[in-house]
Amino acid sequence: MSVKWEKTGKTTGELTFDISQDEIKLGLDQAFRRVKKNLRVPGFRKGHVSRVIFDQYYGEEALYEDALNIVLPNAYSAAVKEAGIAAVGQPQITPVSMDKGKDWTMKATVTVEPEVKLGDYKGIEVPKQNTRVYQKDVDAELDKRREQNAELVLKKGKSEKGDTVTIDYKGTIDGKEFEGGSAENYSLELGSGAFIPGFEDQLIGHEAGDDVDVVVTFPKDYGAKDLAGKEAHFATKIHEVKSKQLPKLDDEFAKDVDDSVDTLDELKDKIKKALKAQKEEAAKDAIQEAAIEGAVKNATVDEIPDAMIQEDVDTQLNQYLGNMQRQGIDPQTYYKLTNTNEQQLRSQFAKNAAERVKTNLVLEAIVDAEDLKATKDEIDKEIKDLSSEYNMDEKTVRNTLTDDMLSHDITVRKAMDLITDNAKQVAKAKLETKDLDDNKEDK
Repeated sequence: MSVKWEKTGKTTGELTFDISQDEIKLGLDQAFRRVKKNLRVPGFRKGHVSRVIFDQYYGEEALYEDALNIVLPNAYSAAVKEAGIAAVGQPQITPVSMDKGKDWTMKATVTVEPEVKLGDYKGIEVPKQNTRVYQKDVDAELDKRREQNAELVLKKGKSEKGDTVTIDYKGTIDGKEFEGGSAENYSLELGSGAFIPGFEDQLIGHEAGDDVDVVVTFPKDYGAKDLAGKEAHFATKIHEVKSKQLPKLDDEFAKDVDDSVDTLDELKDKIKKALKAQKEEAAKDAIQEAAIEGAVKNATVDEIPDAMIQEDVDTQLNQYLGNMQRQGIDPQTYYKLTNTNEQQLRSQFAKNAAERVKTNLVLEAIVDAEDLKATKDEIDKEIKDLSSEYNMDEKTVRNTLTDDMLSHDITVRKAMDLITDNAKQVAKAKLETKDLDDNKEDK
């Protein structure tokens, strides 16, 4: 294949390439088979015209457009690969020559990825992370578990925040009941925020048997538009008031909440280790985020083509809606529940698209600079992990994703790990001083 690449701008160029006679012949044959079934030629039954007769009657050139559409995608992909360019978006392709019996010549106006000039990506200074577990952290987790295992006991006297009341209520707006505004024997924890603002607060300080006229105004952005911004009265009857009775913090409690321990001290130790692991994981994530941000800041990237921005937005949108669907929520239902539309969601993803694209470009440049590779075992493991995550069989994953796609994701993660592992943790005060100095130099 004859291929010529000529840059016309920082991220644009012209790609000239030939389509061989062998490829053209295959395209013409396929195009003929597609049109043959609908052909009507005098003296022949519909769909039974030979290629020779077709060429005599219509001319081979009648198939050129269809044949070009058939062979062009593969020919263009091969030309891009041979030219060694990273094309993005859709090219504008125009024929240069399509003479009979000769190779066809095409010219494509192509957008390519911008050039990346790496700065320092090893030894990035990041804020020092505190992974120490304090006694107050353990105590807070114990309190949480006591709350989760608390018993509700009937209470005499006035209700307080944190109590649970059993109520009947009937809501009206302008004296008329509305759909969803009434219930009987409803159990409500005061202070939970389960009801619209103001409802629960007005039940505090009352006791069993009280009738309370709860007056609230629905928020202006309330999901039900017919209720949004309107004042409502809820005739409310309190049947019971219950308070939480927390379990005693002892060995029996420890065994009740965790059957793998026998004593409270063992439970505390287990909680401490779990909190330590959580803090270390959070610290690693924070270091990675700061280190990658630093590496991206140190790199220079030419203007990012709009095609890459749009591609990123499409990817983010599809991933987000795909996750929703795995939870049983289709796109239209999601838009209805959130009172949004596709364009609004796209606008949301577009805000940080340029930074995401730049980050990916820098990481890919580091992959090249460090010559990072994915092994067969790593690719096999990636397939197993994806199969488990998306509840798909491995064969389906293999058929959906190529080794190149899998290798790309693996090597990018290796680049992220490389940046993270080489980062230097320093005191936040030192970083702040450095930032001030850098700002002075910039001015």
